Amino acid sequence: MRPLAILTILALTGCSAGAHDVEPIPGSITYGGQPRTKLEKSPVGSTLSHEFVMGDGRLAIETYRIQPDRSLKLERREIIGDWPPN
Repeated sequence: MRPLAILTILALTGCSAGAHDVEPIPGSITYGGQPRTKLEKSPVGSTLSHEFVMGDGRLAIETYRIQPDRSLKLERREIIGDWPPN
């Protein structure tokens, strides 16, 4: 049973080690750096979404999280293939 527990722990640590940050693309709020204005009234840790149409016509939906220093961290991006839908 002990080898099974070790394999389980190794498998779980391998899942989290592969995570990477989402990089901003043209149209992202943080593309080219952090915005000049800060969200001072929003609670730290809260999220906001941003939608925009990419240059190739696809819709991008991004989720940002407000960091303790009031900067924005891009958490995830979903790209919808055909926009607007026919």
